[in-house]
Amino acid sequence: MKIMICGKGGCGKSTITVLLAKAFQKKGYRVLVVDADESNLGIGRLLGTPVSGSLLGHLGGKKALQGKMMEAFPKGKPLELFTEKWKIEDIPADCLTDAGGIQLMPVGKIEAFGEGCACPMGVLSKMFLENLEAQDEDIVLIDSEAGVEHFGRGVEAGCDIIVGIVDPTYESVLLSQKMQAMAVKAERRIYFVLNKLNEQVEGALAGHMPEVEIIAKLPQKPDIFTATLEGQALDVRLPEIDELCEALLAR
Repeated sequence: MKIMICGKGGCGKSTITVLLAKAFQKKGYRVLVVDADESNLGIGRLLGTPVSGSLLGHLGGKKALQGKMMEAFPKGKPLELFTEKWKIEDIPADCLTDAGGIQLMPVGKIEAFGEGCACPMGVLSKMFLENLEAQDEDIVLIDSEAGVEHFGRGVEAGCDIIVGIVDPTYESVLLSQKMQAMAVKAERRIYFVLNKLNEQVEGALAGHMPEVEIIAKLPQKPDIFTATLEGQALDVRLPEIDELCEALLAR
């Protein structure tokens, strides 16, 4: 199963991706985390490991990918990056970082001032996810870039389920409505997780989202906040995350 985690910046996408990865691993699944956010540098720390390598680096870097795109697209030719379907075990080792048995694969990062837009990374994310075949024992969690630009790039086409993370902000509520509409057009199932809740905000936030399917409600936890602020490994286990795993598997 390939699960895309979406939401606005700061809503908790990376945190929930890591918590889900560890929970699925404990359930016996082989877990791959795909870091598709070209500007977020923290997911390796949350998994407890320094990151080395990326898919973009394996392919020769951004300039090499841009060159292949410029060669193919003006001539109306398809961009060919993969000659055959990949399973997780086919991903080149120099793209992966092992985090206690969980495999982390960054698609690519913006590295330098003035290097240009992140569109090549979006194209690469889309092609990789469409090419990757997840087996029954596999869970692939994709930590997407913030916002909805990945919907415009069609990255969700390679995923089975979309999970939208909503925190207690008006911006997040508005974004959930846009994600819902875009997922319908993409013909992909989307479910929502309410995050950073306390008794005061839980009812109010849910009341602003009557048109969507809420699959989980996660509490605000000081130990999670501290770990994410200090870049520490997340070793917290929440019953709500275990329940979210079961709910996703049931879909």
